Amino acid sequence: MINNPRNLLWMVPLLLFATSPLWQGPVSAFLAPRGGYNPKLAQLQEETPLQNFLMESVAITMTSNGMEEWQIDAERAYTGDREHEIEMEEVSAMYIGTEKEPINIESRKGTYLIDKRHLVLTDHVKVSKPMKQQVLLSERLEYDDADKMLVSPGKVTIQSPKMKLNAGRMDYDFSTEGYDFSNRVKVNL
Repeated sequence: MINNPRNLLWMVPLLLFATSPLWQGPVSAFLAPRGGYNPKLAQLQEETPLQNFLMESVAITMTSNGMEEWQIDAERAYTGDREHEIEMEEVSAMYIGTEKEPINIESRKGTYLIDKRHLVLTDHVKVSKPMKQQVLLSERLEYDDADKMLVSPGKVTIQSPKMKLNAGRMDYDFSTEGYDFSNRVKVNL
């Protein structure tokens, strides 16, 4: 026989191989993963689910180049019909930047398109410039932050102590502070 117990070590793999039909089935069943495999769970979801919300007393701050320019407050805000859209009620927007004169805007309804940085105000829109004592009235006003343009596509009225202006359309460029009126402009001095 074998005199050295160290030489018996080569018999352990031979013994495991010879007895593998007895223990291989139960060991492989023990090591098998539990539950089923659903390949859909391993795939990344391309679309995020639409999240609905309703909030009271909302404040939105619009910034450009790291500087706060607009503060938009609403009594109520909720998700819109499309993705990246916030619907608002009883909106009050204020220009809070230091480069231009203060501007206050009020309306009953508003929509903010987050991805386009576009604010649409509707239903009795009132814009006031307190330093110039001007008030602008319109039914719809759109502000595009990328172009820094304020557009009233419908009738607009501007009133100041010495002037009243009526027009069918108005474009206001914030960068140049220039107005462009069209469609039957009438000025009373």
